[in-house]
Amino acid sequence: MTSSSSWGKTPRESVEEECARRGKPEVVAGCIDLLTGGDADPELVVALGGPPARWAVTGEPPGPPYWLRVWALRGLLWAWEDPALPAVEAALDDEAWRVREMALKVIARHGSKDSAATAAGLREDASARVRAAALRAEMRLSGSGG
Repeated sequence: MTSSSSWGKTPRESVEEECARRGKPEVVAGCIDLLTGGDADPELVVALGGPPARWAVTGEPPGPPYWLRVWALRGLLWAWEDPALPAVEAALDDEAWRVREMALKVIARHGSKDSAATAAGLREDASARVRAAALRAEMRLSGSGG
């Protein structure tokens, strides 16, 4: 069963539409830019973040800046190219637990067996959600899960 977001489509559908519009390589490059602190393309931010990201276009006061990194990682869940892996692995050290958790989800989906050791390093994270995501990523990458 596919669930829709509050804006009438799933994040996956939104990312896939953006890939169809501008091309997957450009979406991936934009996600890497956002993840590494580069300039935010307002249209891409809205495609990744949905209605909560409207501030990127309207100029309304933004939310916490870590949301840009979370949304960039969410984009990389659905639009992937291998050159994104170093930026995703670097996000495992982010100060925001939501970023670390989403980076682990991306690594679980797209990482290599070499990424399992990196994920295992977060099994002792202060956030229970990050610890759980680290265990899932490690299991999936080592071939013993999902």
